[in-house]
Amino acid sequence: MSFFVSDPKRRSIHKACVRDRVVHQALFRVLYPVFNKTFIHDSYSCRLGKGTHRGVRQLARYLRVVSGNHRRVAYALKCDIRKFFENIDHNILVGLIEKRVNDTGTRWLMGKIIDSFAVRKGSPCSKTGLPLGNVTSQLFSNIYLNEFDQWAKHILKARYYLRYCDDFLIISRDKQELGQALSYMKVFLHEHLKLELHPNKVKIIKVRQGVDFLGYVTLPHATMVRNVSKNRMFRKLQEKKKLVQKGVITEESFNHSRQSYLGMLAHANTQKLQERVKAL
Repeated sequence: MSFFVSDPKRRSIHKACVRDRVVHQALFRVLYPVFNKTFIHDSYSCRLGKGTHRGVRQLARYLRVVSGNHRRVAYALKCDIRKFFENIDHNILVGLIEKRVNDTGTRWLMGKIIDSFAVRKGSPCSKTGLPLGNVTSQLFSNIYLNEFDQWAKHILKARYYLRYCDDFLIISRDKQELGQALSYMKVFLHEHLKLELHPNKVKIIKVRQGVDFLGYVTLPHATMVRNVSKNRMFRKLQEKKKLVQKGVITEESFNHSRQSYLGMLAHANTQKLQERVKAL
């Protein structure tokens, strides 16, 4: 089953049928404990005990450490991989998994799932792409970029590095060092993983301007919700409020949505925003 979502960017979602989802979940349960222990601490996407809020809190901590409690100038290199899921190379991914998985049946099933979807088919040796929407795709994407994580931490020596899916940051007091690191990263991603950075989503900024990451903007002494996220939240709540008034949905359904947004706001300095949401 395939469909599109816009939240806010339009994305194509391919969701397996119920029977296949059981198979995906079974494979995930076999592979996750094998690979999760190999991932770096600061990889936050689709991992138990991680997630966006832990990533934002770690970013705030790193900003304090690097800037000396915001007494020194520090910089953030913010990057995004261009069309990441579309460009995951099947051969590279299979090779990375087979390095740690010896069981023949598991390898066979993993290969079948990976080859069941391709954005660019070409020859059997040049298939790329994973579908958004399957639990295995989330794990496979982390396995794929773990190669970059390990290189960034141990070869590039980026001490203050964080990643969530295909978004990642490096914090440093040396702007020139970040520029040089960016050059090395482009080469590694291209040569080892056949990936490219998004040309319009690479920035080196002073951290005192605020670092936009995972829906929040982390400032020297506060964490704020991104304006786009805030505007989208109020738009959706207003739309649901109208549906309540028309009798399309219940007040209870609206309250569930409101509580969900209040939970998001609770992770930032948003007392006034929370009061506005409660007043709706």
